[in-house]
Amino acid sequence: MDGEELGLLLKQERGQFLDFVSAYEYKKGGAQKKAAETLARDLARLLAGMANADGGALLVGVEQDKSVTGIPCQAEELQALIQSPQTTLTPPLHPSCEKLNLGNLLLLKFEVSPSLEVHRVAGGRTFYRIATENPSLPAEQIQSLKESKKTFFYERQYVLDAAWDDLDGAAVDAFTERIKEPRDPKSVLGHSYHLLDSSRAKPSLTMAALLLFARDPFRWHPRCGIDFVKYEGNDRQHGGALNVVKRIRFEAPLSRLIDEAVGRIKEHIRERTILHDLFFRERLEYPTFAWQEALVNAVAHRDYSLSGAPVEMWMFDDRIEVRSPGLPPSPVTVEQLRLQKRVHFSRNPLLVRVLADLGYLREMGEGVPRMFQEMDHYGLRPPEFSTEGFFFVVTLHNTPVYDEATLRWLNQFGVSTINFRQRRLLAYAYSHGKSFSTAEYQRIAEVDRDTAYREIRTMVKLGIVAPLKPKSRTYKIIDKL
Repeated sequence: MDGEELGLLLKQERGQFLDFVSAYEYKKGGAQKKAAETLARDLARLLAGMANADGGALLVGVEQDKSVTGIPCQAEELQALIQSPQTTLTPPLHPSCEKLNLGNLLLLKFEVSPSLEVHRVAGGRTFYRIATENPSLPAEQIQSLKESKKTFFYERQYVLDAAWDDLDGAAVDAFTERIKEPRDPKSVLGHSYHLLDSSRAKPSLTMAALLLFARDPFRWHPRCGIDFVKYEGNDRQHGGALNVVKRIRFEAPLSRLIDEAVGRIKEHIRERTILHDLFFRERLEYPTFAWQEALVNAVAHRDYSLSGAPVEMWMFDDRIEVRSPGLPPSPVTVEQLRLQKRVHFSRNPLLVRVLADLGYLREMGEGVPRMFQEMDHYGLRPPEFSTEGFFFVVTLHNTPVYDEATLRWLNQFGVSTINFRQRRLLAYAYSHGKSFSTAEYQRIAEVDRDTAYREIRTMVKLGIVAPLKPKSRTYKIIDKL
């Protein structure tokens, strides 16, 4: 790794696929060298978390603010550090490791691919990377993770009759330019993204590489595109009553597919006229982030081993349905999504990493909660998640939940001020006499008494609501408009 590559890494932010590890700890007396055992443990935990999730890179000798401080280790300590993923993890992990000298400072760069196994540290704890966090998993999720790892094979399989010339050179070049990668494209796709094996004279391409960059992806997978169908009315009709208004089939390598589909589909997202602040204004019938996030997730996380169906987007007069082949992979469940739990698991980690670096996937685990926020801000019903046969379905309704007066009043409170349950309760109360009880909060927010009391007290402290009288369990809204 040279200085240019290091510079590119330091321009990136910590996230799902990159982290920085300091060789120092900071106490009142100033900076002190970390004990070799402590640094090795930190390193092993982070690498295990990345391997258990989507893979990634770790730069050792860099602070969280990206200042380069190096690794002040002797030769024996450095070797023990490099070997720590093998010596402290079960089963052993074998990431690639490069040494870098920057002036008189020594750094290490580790690269790890998403593993087919679940790695745990000494003592039995299992870590899993989610955005910038590396939490340990409870026992039931570990077992689910082990089961889900069995589905990794499809995107990783090498396609023996595929050659480098089967890739679209322009698509590969556009990707390397987007990520500002100066190295040879074969080296980038092979070393950093694990999409091909260049150890032999003829590079072996994975299915993920072909799905992402093939000149003709449908030679390798017959239904890897997106079908958009627009219906007249609120139901699908068949035969003589067939009510299909528009059908578009999008066929392109995944590195271009999403942009092509979004560009055409957004032409069919209607604007509607609403009364806002005493003026009539135009607003799209669905929040842009919500429907695009549902579509991106469907492409990134579908089960590509189910080759008989594409991702589908059905548009009705009252709703959009985004339909993805394959049920949610454990440990993700429909119920967790409905409850806005911050969960992340990639059925296709090789695909996900490329799509993330192309800008389609942002902070892992944050997309679904933001979909709820955007739908709520528009005054629309929350997203709905369900399964139909072997399809996972996300439904977005365009029917307003609140009238415009309620929505206008509600939107004075930002999402960082109050949570989704509090907003829903306030909207209900605003349109039902501007008062509510603790029992109503429990029923509407679907929480227990302690949670209801705690969240109501928060609103009291913020000056949004107040007890009708001292020690009352009934509250009135303070109309702040």
